[in-house]
Parts: sequence; structure tokens; C-alpha cells
Amino acid sequence: MLKRIDVKHLRVGMYLHELCGKYMDHPFWRSKFMLEDKHAIEQLLSSPIKEVVIDTEKGLDVEVIEPRKPAPAPPPPPKRVVVHSSLKEEMEHAANVCNKAKHAVTSMFNELRMGSALDANNAVPIVEEISNSVMRNPGALISLARLKTKDDYTYMHSVAVCALMVSLSKQLGLDEATTHKAGMAGLLHDAGKMMIPSEILDKPGKLTNAEFKIIQGHPMAGYKLLSEGTGVDETSLDVVRHHHEKVDGSGYPDGLKNGEISMFAKMSAVCDVYDAITSNRPYKTGWDPAESLKRMAEWSKGHFDDHVFQAFVKSIGIYPIGSLVRMQSGRIGVVVGQHEKSLLAPMVRVFFSTKSNLRIPPEMIDLSASGLHDKILATEDSTKWSFPDLDDLWQGADI
Repeated sequence: MLKRIDVKHLRVGMYLHELCGKYMDHPFWRSKFMLEDKHAIEQLLSSPIKEVVIDTEKGLDVEVIEPRKPAPAPPPPPKRVVVHSSLKEEMEHAANVCNKAKHAVTSMFNELRMGSALDANNAVPIVEEISNSVMRNPGALISLARLKTKDDYTYMHSVAVCALMVSLSKQLGLDEATTHKAGMAGLLHDAGKMMIPSEILDKPGKLTNAEFKIIQGHPMAGYKLLSEGTGVDETSLDVVRHHHEKVDGSGYPDGLKNGEISMFAKMSAVCDVYDAITSNRPYKTGWDPAESLKRMAEWSKGHFDDHVFQAFVKSIGIYPIGSLVRMQSGRIGVVVGQHEKSLLAPMVRVFFSTKSNLRIPPEMIDLSASGLHDKILATEDSTKWSFPDLDDLWQGADI
């Protein structure tokens, strides 16, 4: 069978029946012969001849190349099996995770301070433990991480932001791998503070303009440190550099505006501020969690991304655990648990009567229960009340 083909398809073993061109265009004295070596093919390829006729009954046909089958798609990773637990059940485990995380972060950050390069792979197990605890019950670890001393603030702040980033990622519907990246970024976001002198970082009084300028250098310092490390992904690099950017462009270090700021940096901005203002610092007492959310909402127009901030509120509740609230009945209580379906109806432990101005036996009330005639009227500023056991009241919650 005769077949006209392009010379680029020639191969040894084909029988040439005709050379399609002028006799003077090719170097052969004959036009019908068997291609017995590659040299003859190279001569044809370098000649003006572009097509030939082959006889497939006397020689080989054009090679048929089977289309490459696409590699089978890898099986989807197994889904995390999450066993939800009550606040009380998770509290003890979360306390152990907090303790381990604090020691791990302290060791990692101290090595950075001493000039060692960061290996983020060493932080993978602790991010996984924090993530698992948050998935079981976010309120336990997030609330415990808020309780810091002035000596461990920087380290526990990193643990708290990691946990808040995981919880926020869950609320935003991010997949497991992305949630892990967000948690790692939260854990590392303040690495640059290791380059700030401790007398400035832990100063109990107001910072001078020069000292504040040094503090503002920590995102770039952290970016440089992480860039020189190993196992650090782009998400962490982005967050460590941009967690102080604001959507109105007034943040630092790059003055980015809304569309220029990544979702992860927007997430870290909210988580960082919330933990900072709810924690006790050398120069101020932490604000009540619910009061903090109210103030953040007032700043949100220029500071935070609206979508991210609203998701954050949903992730921790309008009345986060530890919030001091005044009930319609005149009782004062502390929030000890959340209901996913009703942000306005948390679990509250009441323990004080404003009518008698006396402590009363603690009582747990579920504001989502049908037939209950009490509700939250307002949040209370915990600094205006003398309740030294407030943290004990919500930590010992028997829900």
C-alpha cells in the first residue's frame, strides 16, 4: 500500500517508492529503495524534499505512537476523624498541649535568638497537637492559651495565635492541609521579636517613639529569619511579614491595602490582635473577651477584612469563653461554653447577684434550653469587679 508522508516521519526499514520533488532536489541516484541506515534519512531531512511516498507492503509503515495515558490521580488523603469532646473533657488535655507547646516554642525561639537557623519541620508535631485539640473543642485550648504570665507572653501568644488560626480556618471551610499551613504560620508569626532587646519587648511602661520604631521592625526581622531557615513555606513567610498590615493601608511594614493583602495575612491580623488585647501584659490588664470583640468591631472598617472578622467571631462566639456577662435576672456569670447553632445562647455559670450585691452558689445555665426566661443583657468589664477566681470559674466548668 502506497502512503504519502512527511519526511520527519521516516525511519530505518521503510521502502521509498517515490521522492516528491525535482530530481535535482535530492542526493540519490534512484527514487525507489529501502532505507537501511539513519544517514540516508539525515540526507533527506537536510534536502529540499519535504514529502515522500512509501510502500508499506515492502517496508515499515509510519510508527503509531500510542497516546500516553494520564497517570492515575492519587487517592484523596484520608479525612481526619474528629471526636468532639466537652470543654471539661478537653481542658486537661489542652493544658498538657499548651505546656508542651510553650516549651517547644521557647526552645525554638531561643535558638533563633542565639543565631541558629530555624527548622520549621521541628514544629510540625506541636502544630498537629494544637490542631487536634482545637478540632475536638476549640474553647479549651484557645481559652487556656489566653492565660499568660509576663515571662511567657511571647511564646504563649504564638501558641494562642496558632490555635486561633486553626479555628478560623475551620470556620472558613479550608481543607486540612491549608489549615495546617495557617496554624504553622500562626505559630511562627512573631519570630522576629527574638531580635528585639528584652528591655524593650518587656517594658512595663509606655514605649518611646524610638522604641516603638524598633518594635515595628519585627515583621521584616522575622521574614529574614524565616527566609534563611528550612521547611518554611510561603504562607508562613507571608504571615510573618504582613500580620500588621491593615486593609486601609495604614499598617506596616509595606503599607499594603485590602486587595494586596493575602487571606492568611488578614486572618493573622485578627487572631494576633484578639489574643494581644485579651491577655495580661506588663503594662495593662487584658480586656474581657466579649468586650474585646466589640472594640475590634469598631476598628474593623479600616483594620480588618469584614469577611474574615465575621468568620472569626463565629469561630469563637459573640461571647467567648471567659466573658463576664450580666443576665436579665440581675445575676453576673461567666461564659463557659458555646452552642454552634446559637451564638447568642452560650452556657453561663452565674455566681453573683447584683440585687443583693453578694456571691451566690454557682449555677450552670444553658441559654439555648427551651422554657428558660433568662438571657444576657450586656457584657461586663471584669477589671471593674473584684472576682479573683474568675478564671477558676470557667476552667472548672462541668458541662
